[in-house]
Amino acid sequence: MNRVIFLLGLVLLTAPARADFRAGAHAQDISPTRFPSPVNGGMKGNFAQGVADPMQARVLALHDGKRALVFCVVDACMISREICEAAKRIVESESGLRRQDILISATHTHSAATMTAVFQSDPDPEYTRALPAMLAKGILQALKNLEPAEVGWAFGSDPAQVFNRRWYVKAGADYENPFGSKADRAWMNPGQANPKASIPAGPVDPDVAVLMVRGAADHRPIGLLANYSLHYVGGNPAISADYFGEFAREMALRLKANDARYDGKPAFVGIMSNGTSGNINNVNFAVPIRPKRAAGEQIKVVARSVADAAMSACEAIKWQTGTRIETEETELRLGVRKGTPEELAQAKQILATVPKDKDGQWGDRKAIYARETVKLADFPDTVPLTLQVHRIGNLSVGAIPCEVFVEIGLRLKRTTPFERHFTISLANGYDGYLPTEEHHALGGYETWRARSSYLEVEAAGKITRRLEEMLGALQARAAR
Repeated sequence: MNRVIFLLGLVLLTAPARADFRAGAHAQDISPTRFPSPVNGGMKGNFAQGVADPMQARVLALHDGKRALVFCVVDACMISREICEAAKRIVESESGLRRQDILISATHTHSAATMTAVFQSDPDPEYTRALPAMLAKGILQALKNLEPAEVGWAFGSDPAQVFNRRWYVKAGADYENPFGSKADRAWMNPGQANPKASIPAGPVDPDVAVLMVRGAADHRPIGLLANYSLHYVGGNPAISADYFGEFAREMALRLKANDARYDGKPAFVGIMSNGTSGNINNVNFAVPIRPKRAAGEQIKVVARSVADAAMSACEAIKWQTGTRIETEETELRLGVRKGTPEELAQAKQILATVPKDKDGQWGDRKAIYARETVKLADFPDTVPLTLQVHRIGNLSVGAIPCEVFVEIGLRLKRTTPFERHFTISLANGYDGYLPTEEHHALGGYETWRARSSYLEVEAAGKITRRLEEMLGALQARAAR
């Protein structure tokens, strides 16, 4: 009976006679309950003994009277395509909402429960089996919370917290990668003021994009989706949502969203999505010494700094009630980089001769990457990627299932046919790093063949061009 009632409500919402813009939000707790809980984010698998601050799936649902669009941002290092698709199937079955109208992404906190096997961290199967239902529950509740709303967007800027983490190696200097080569000319996280490193090997993107909704009658803050191209911060014990969770709390305070006059209404939900931060982090390697911070302190520093920029954007928002929503989704198949038969044989030999550490895992990088070569040998030759573009009025949003290099995000911001654009990374699945062909030529960690970086060298160009075509199709539909 509940499903019938909910489907009827959605039909009423999508009836052509209804033109009111609506919005709803919900934060669903998805923290693990079994400990120790696997945690990924490093080359060795780690385990959490408890929850430092909760993992959530933060959801913002929009409806323009004809079409819906849902953003579900999950506190996870990465989330698999299979989990995303399973959650979308549940929502589609329970609500009638189309799967292409749902965007599920990971924040990329490195202190959350493992959802996707990467390097030596494997998820708890019981936890991953439960995840789709938990995500769907959060999405369905946000849809149930839909109410007449105003929507607006604007951009702030915070250049103080983003640094390109890939540095050029100086002429005459080198370092050895896990495959025994010293040919790499880019170095990820080279260390503070490393004399072998010269200058950053790319730009940054300081934009803080803000998409916000508020109640049409009372102007109560309903939800806010932000986007910033910062990998993560770190410094909290697992389980932790990192600065993404702290930003959500900070914005609720600053917007006075918990005011007593809003009692009885659905709680405000602040959301920080990960932009194109594949080669961007929070460490300035140009200085010789990093400031010492207590546990969690840097997370708060970054969250407050980015919140300053987000609040500046909020003040510039031009509120609207008649905004149109459009969506375009496609599936793109791309090649998988695998080792040659000789490289596979060598990898097996390394694993047979290099001993594991006392924790039962390999600590030697050559062995770690040899294991990845063996794992990739079982991958199919091509894999499907889900790509999405959405527009909310004259704002466009892209979605890519990778750790996307900043150059790609900056290009899409330049070429969008709409007024402004931002890209959400790690969306609708996980397919490793997405370096440009130029960065593949430079080498470095993000290009090293592994389950964290396995797409064909031409992948970035193919994805970018397809997204630009999709944005063009959205523009054509908007002009009709």
